[in-house]
Amino acid sequence: MSVKRAHPATKNKSTHRKSSTIEESIRIFGMHAAEAALQNPARKVLTAAMTENAARKLAEPLRLRGLEPEKATPRGLDRLLGTDTVHQGVLLECDPLPEPSLEDLISAARDGRPLMLLDQVTDPHNVGAILRSGAVFGCGGLIMTRRHSPPLRGVLAKSASGGLEHVPVHLATNLAQAIVALKDAGVLTIGLDGSSPELLHTNRLEYRPIAIVLGAEGKGLRQLTAEKCDRLCRIETSGALASLNVSNAAAIALHLIAAKRA
Repeated sequence: MSVKRAHPATKNKSTHRKSSTIEESIRIFGMHAAEAALQNPARKVLTAAMTENAARKLAEPLRLRGLEPEKATPRGLDRLLGTDTVHQGVLLECDPLPEPSLEDLISAARDGRPLMLLDQVTDPHNVGAILRSGAVFGCGGLIMTRRHSPPLRGVLAKSASGGLEHVPVHLATNLAQAIVALKDAGVLTIGLDGSSPELLHTNRLEYRPIAIVLGAEGKGLRQLTAEKCDRLCRIETSGALASLNVSNAAAIALHLIAAKRA
């Protein structure tokens, strides 16, 4: 399936060092993810393929982009993306977003926007849900490792429901070193640990730049990651189940911070 490109005059400027090609591009699908990508001036959209219904719903952001999508059928998109993909009749080929530096995220934390760090959380649905919560609660950025993290496209972007376009993501080579750099910059790093005696909501979350560190499902924080955090806390629970899904834990932590800073 070929796709029509935007007119050169309408394309966004890119800060990438390398020129983009279709081979280097990423795929974004799903109505909310595609709409957010089209509306994000930092996202360079290369091509689009949509069903008539999807193109009608996205008519305004497409017009502002000067982008005419190729007409596609649900079955044709199934063949491209797989029959188990919930594409909602939309497929964009895009450049990756420019990656923020760690210093960029530290500045956001100093401005009162909490950061989130993920310690080998590999499920793209969970990372996408965390990005969505981050966009809702004003997260200043997400830090993951370059390895053992899902790619910033496809299922993750769909699960983020537009959050990928609003929460900057920094990919660190070493998470422990990133935590140390945050601490050196005055950012309080709190690791979530269900076995900790200290409760998250009893901390003074409203005053200091804060980063919340979350571990993978089942495994939790790795030992070195936990040791590097300023403190370990747990979210208070009172029900029959003792633990939370990592994306739910992230949403609750961000809500607690937002409520204390309101």
